[in-house]
Amino acid sequence: MDDGRRSEEGEAWRRWSVLVATVWVQALTGTNFDFSAYSSALKSSLGISQEALNYLATASDLGKAFGWSSGLALLHMPLHGVLLVSAAMGFAAYALQYCCLAFLNTTSAGAPMAIPYPLVFLVCLIAGCSICWFNTVCFVLCIRSFSTSNRPLALSLSISFNGLSAAFYTLFANALSPLSPSIYLLLNAILPLAVSIIALPVILLCHTNDSHLHSIPNHDRRVFLGLYILAFITGIYLVAFGSFTTTSSTAWVILTGAMVLLALPLIIPACSHGPDPAQPLSHDDPHKPLLVSNNNQTESDAMMEKAMEHQLQGSCCGTILDKGRLVVLGEEHSAKKLIGCVDFWLYYTAYFCGATVGLVYSNNLGQIAQSLHQQSRLTMLLAVYSSFSFFGRLLSALPEFLHRKVSLARTGWLAAALLPMPMAFFLMWKQQDGSTLVVGTALVSLSSGFIFAAAVSVTSELFGPNSIGVNHNILITNIPLGSFLYGQIAALVYDANGQRMTVVDNRTGITDTMIMCMGVKCYSTTFFVWGCITLLGLASSILLFIRTKQAYASTASRSSRKHLHQVYS
Repeated sequence: MDDGRRSEEGEAWRRWSVLVATVWVQALTGTNFDFSAYSSALKSSLGISQEALNYLATASDLGKAFGWSSGLALLHMPLHGVLLVSAAMGFAAYALQYCCLAFLNTTSAGAPMAIPYPLVFLVCLIAGCSICWFNTVCFVLCIRSFSTSNRPLALSLSISFNGLSAAFYTLFANALSPLSPSIYLLLNAILPLAVSIIALPVILLCHTNDSHLHSIPNHDRRVFLGLYILAFITGIYLVAFGSFTTTSSTAWVILTGAMVLLALPLIIPACSHGPDPAQPLSHDDPHKPLLVSNNNQTESDAMMEKAMEHQLQGSCCGTILDKGRLVVLGEEHSAKKLIGCVDFWLYYTAYFCGATVGLVYSNNLGQIAQSLHQQSRLTMLLAVYSSFSFFGRLLSALPEFLHRKVSLARTGWLAAALLPMPMAFFLMWKQQDGSTLVVGTALVSLSSGFIFAAAVSVTSELFGPNSIGVNHNILITNIPLGSFLYGQIAALVYDANGQRMTVVDNRTGITDTMIMCMGVKCYSTTFFVWGCITLLGLASSILLFIRTKQAYASTASRSSRKHLHQVYS
């Protein structure tokens, strides 16, 4: 009995330690989110236009189009091998960019040295691909370590910390070299490699299958609640202290505090001893009358759904809303079936016209701040974007915690999360000043962060958990496409309103000419266009919710009946 209990405690410790390891990896591998911190310096160093700079941002996002390669690698390599390869790719790609910005832009005589633009484009693509490999490793770790009922919470928590990467990197940069944009590229090269090595021993403990998993809902939910509370405190800390301009010593103190908060989740798995022996595998124990009431309620709901469906039949609206819609959740979709599914394209459009626009906004944040004479507040804006993206990702776990009180389909939560984004862009279109920029940045990042984190669970529920590796990579092909399209819109407007200016590099004394745009005209039209695009995304998400809510209700009804059968048997 004692040996069995110790074995269960060992499994619990292993499971939670693996989750903490994925949190660390995600927290320090979202290197694409700090692009705006060094983009202006990279643009100046290479002597390129805003349009050409947009191509580099697109190259980083284009790496996600090769995300399938990580799944292919897992067929032939162990999980830790894929982790180390992704770290090596990121190290090489960002190290080359760092050399380009810090050293290779001048010769020993002080004359400009031409760096092949295609080479920079290629290394940006490799860097983006490495991020996708890191994400795949973390997804697989969560899936292998947690039962089906707890995987959404594990995935949401892990993905959430990816949104904090820019804030963590800002703290490191402030402590090491606050006036050097190139420090971000150096950190992008070193930190992911370092955290991969630190997390490696724990990842080696992860099982290759889920036959060892034991569902202990009450206990697991308490542990998750503790982890989410710690995560929320970490986000508040970064919002409160991450945006300050401080002295070097103070910056080190703030950085140390952030690292302590990042390490604190280890306390929970260390204190995790499994369930109460008196209730080894306890489920909820509702009273019998309540069970009967719930059963009657599900039957009533099913009858109402059938009546509504009958009323819709024959009507034009009913034809549009019902044609080819999903009947049940979790049905496996092959790639061919996925492409022919109306609900998938509604989902694709909602993501393409929502979260992807938010990502492009973050890529342009450096130029946006510069054009509005807010360059001195760029560090603060990066911290705001990163922190509120993190809060948005954390909020994606609300459906799991509130499912007993709020019976809203996950696609309904997705639609609600998209609502702040068009509001933010139209607000910044009408009024462009420092305060509006901060509010707009917070709203955009909050909305896009929620969608980024919720997307994995939504893809799994709508189109099957076993096909998620292929289907989710098909979904995120919208990211490089949107990055190019929306970034191109911003670049064309920027360059059309800009002027050629002579720029002097304070470090080398080299002068160069580049197109710069100052004033509200640089992004006003872009904000309006982005606002209209996100309205389309919101409309698609609402239509997706209407089409899928019956599938969610039917699945919940079947799950309830199955639970009742287990209780009575």
